[in-house]
Amino acid sequence: MVGQTGQTGQPGADGGPAGAVDAATARHWDELYRGRERYWSGRPNLHLVDVAGTLPPGTALDLGCGEGGDAVWLARQGWRVTAVDVSTAALERSAAAVTTAGVAALVDFQRHDLARTFPAGEFDLVSAQFLQSPLEFPRAEVLRAAARAVAPGGRLLVVEHGAVPPWGNAAHHHTRFPTPQETLADLDLDPDGWEVERLDAPQRQATGPDGQTGTLIDHLVLARRR
Repeated sequence: MVGQTGQTGQPGADGGPAGAVDAATARHWDELYRGRERYWSGRPNLHLVDVAGTLPPGTALDLGCGEGGDAVWLARQGWRVTAVDVSTAALERSAAAVTTAGVAALVDFQRHDLARTFPAGEFDLVSAQFLQSPLEFPRAEVLRAAARAVAPGGRLLVVEHGAVPPWGNAAHHHTRFPTPQETLADLDLDPDGWEVERLDAPQRQATGPDGQTGTLIDHLVLARRR
């Protein structure tokens, strides 16, 4: 998913310029994925489906692609996807998922520590789904880079956790998450160049890792470049 202090750059043979991936960051996410046979459900994120399902397919940037659920769904809808993660374990699982789904030709995987390098190009949809980290991470700078990657007429979709899940670590339940309004302010979008289409905190029912069920609060920002 993420890393530590930002500039844009082209990916090299290992997914970024020499020294572009912070070793501790990469190790953290690799250990997380390798600790389980599957970490995520494999299904696409609900809000991505809700938003992108109404759009004509074009080019999409999937930031923090994880095990590929969003990339598979987007490619099946006809999007050409650039899917990015810092974890080689995540990228390997994502690549296997798109191959199994028969859409590998529509997905380009790139390894980036987003705090250090960012994919080149402009995209009709830039999706940042839960791009949050327990590690030091320049979130606002990365989100602003995501906004710069949106093509004219394209959209930026940012979805973040609005609260700790009911089954989360009790010690984290007092963690404060930025509101959608604060995330929008962090993006520092030019109001003459952008139209904010959604700014809300939807709730959804979800199942935890041990079968627990509960209500989750998400924070959502959807903006279209004019």
